Amino acid sequence: MRTTIEGGPAFAYINVDLDPGETVIAESDAMSSMAADLNLVAKLNGGFFAGILKKFLGGESLFVNHFTNNTSEARRVTLVQSTPGNSREIQLNGQEYCLQPGAFIACTPDVNFGLKWAGIKSWFAREGLFKLTVSGHGTVWYGAYGGLLEKEVDGEYIVDTGHLVAYEPQMNLNIQLAGGLFGSLFGGEGFVSRLEGKGKIVIQTRSLSGLADWVNPMLH
Repeated sequence: MRTTIEGGPAFAYINVDLDPGETVIAESDAMSSMAADLNLVAKLNGGFFAGILKKFLGGESLFVNHFTNNTSEARRVTLVQSTPGNSREIQLNGQEYCLQPGAFIACTPDVNFGLKWAGIKSWFAREGLFKLTVSGHGTVWYGAYGGLLEKEVDGEYIVDTGHLVAYEPQMNLNIQLAGGLFGSLFGGEGFVSRLEGKGKIVIQTRSLSGLADWVNPMLH
């Protein structure tokens, strides 16, 4: 399997060249084009009950698509995310990552999915009550609205609510006011996420909630 991410940072897409016998698993609406002789099978995302939980609690689709190359030569499928922005990949070698709801695009078959309670703090941070976890061995592709910035944290770091895309599970997430009460309320920042620990986080440079707040007054 050979892959490239092109079109970033605004309109990223993922080219996946499957060798004979290889499979890639993608969100139900992620395929933008594919070779006509690739085999496409829709399957429940981890079984019926697990799929229901991932859809309604983790922001993922009920079904995922399995693209398999049953020919004798390499074939390409091109995958995209639902919002404009950038995409990245994670190479898993036994470790685990946490993804915000809706960030997952695709993965190789040996990747395991999980859904974990993120807590009320995560809900206040506009990251959802539950978090999607990916683990095992293989490749995961994810994306978000805007550009994606990686940051190695060793100690504490502040991220505005709705901007945290991915993080390693040992990171501790807390919610606080951006500054004092007056400054937080009238300075427009409100709540922010305080990440504590040592590990990697990924931040999106734009948020859909911020876009909605900007667009909605123009619609009235």
